[in-house]
Amino acid sequence: MNRHNAPPVVYPLGRSHLLGALLLGLWMAGVGAVWLWWYATRQQDWRMVLAIVTMLLAGAAARTSWIRLPAGQLAWDGDVWRWESAGYQAGIAEHEVSVIADFQRSLLLRLENQAHASMWLWLEKSAMPERWLDLRRAVYSPHKNPSARLPDDAASSARLPDDAASSARLPDDAASSALSPLPSSMAAASMTQSPVNISRANP
Repeated sequence: MNRHNAPPVVYPLGRSHLLGALLLGLWMAGVGAVWLWWYATRQQDWRMVLAIVTMLLAGAAARTSWIRLPAGQLAWDGDVWRWESAGYQAGIAEHEVSVIADFQRSLLLRLENQAHASMWLWLEKSAMPERWLDLRRAVYSPHKNPSARLPDDAASSARLPDDAASSARLPDDAASSALSPLPSSMAAASMTQSPVNISRANP
């Protein structure tokens, strides 16, 4: 484990009460706006009906999205993040965590795996108060991506071209030996034959 990484922590996730309150507040604000519009205009035409139907659909969609929030646990083992749930119990895939919003007692995280598939997670202190600070340390602590580290085998194989380069320099030694001077015995023999050739050329 990198000495700069936070210690391991496993934190449970469920339906966020904060998110539920935010969705309910937004829906109530929309209902209030529609009611004020009707009170000010007293219109009962198709536009008012459309506004009422839109608010009902928005409320149903907000409730459905809150009910279907992902439930499971987010695990930090000291090197990588893993998501564990009922549908994905192994938690093998490595994830990258990004902080989208921090409300001190709640966190909105974006979880992205190596296939670039992402999901949004709401974490709250009330789920496990005794591990909340450990979770925040793990989320905010700088750590290296394990996929960016070069394995030892890959590093050793990366040094193989150096040995190949040294072996490739062997022909240079052979070429230098080929260009070396003639042996001394052959040089002496050539020198002894030169006066004979000169005397024959000049009788």
